[in-house]
Amino acid sequence: MIQIDNLTVQFGGVKPINGLTVSLNRTISGLIGPNGAGKTTLLNVLSGFVIPARGSVSVNGRRITGLAPHKRAQFGLRRTFQTDQIADDLTLWENVEAIADHAGFIDKEMADYSVEQAIAYVGLSHRIHRKGNNLSTQERHLAEIAKALIGKPELVMLDEPGAGMSETETRHLVNIIKGIPTYCGAQVFLIDHDVALIAACCDETMVLDFGKLLALGPTHEVLQDPEVQKAYLGGFEDLELAA
Repeated sequence: MIQIDNLTVQFGGVKPINGLTVSLNRTISGLIGPNGAGKTTLLNVLSGFVIPARGSVSVNGRRITGLAPHKRAQFGLRRTFQTDQIADDLTLWENVEAIADHAGFIDKEMADYSVEQAIAYVGLSHRIHRKGNNLSTQERHLAEIAKALIGKPELVMLDEPGAGMSETETRHLVNIIKGIPTYCGAQVFLIDHDVALIAACCDETMVLDFGKLLALGPTHEVLQDPEVQKAYLGGFEDLELAA
């Protein structure tokens, strides 16, 4: 469970997050909001890259406010990035293996097994020896997810994992995201502009608008909320994305 209490982030006179209090306790939770809503800032606070002016954040009952990013990784927080962090000169295996150094494995055999399983889970076993610069956009995004599954993650945060994917590729992505809690027991926090992806994956969704909570609840109900649709300047169409 993610518990956020009175969280405020301030950059000069700007508050991209302003007094946010929210509990996210469903297996897969989503976050949407118009540009400038504070989505990336919130993710960076959870990751430890941004220090809030006030407030606190806890994950599964443990307060993480003040923990360095590498300590959060050891605790079990994982994330992907909008711009993938895949090294072009390393193989897929080497890219994923690099995360194992921070995951607290007691021996290399266990680390290698986790890497092998994560790569297989996202469907890239046939690409293990391919260099990063020879992976497709979809494969790079899936490699990012594999990296986030190494070790024993408690919270997997996915930042626009479907960017640049075709409809067929996105359907595969839906299956991967929905299966993560069963695969490793982690809660998933999905941030994306693709509302159809959010609708297909998330049990609950929160909406930010100018750093404040606009809505939170079951995803279908939230997406039908007139205030949410107004924030998106026109509403949503074609939300159905079959798994």
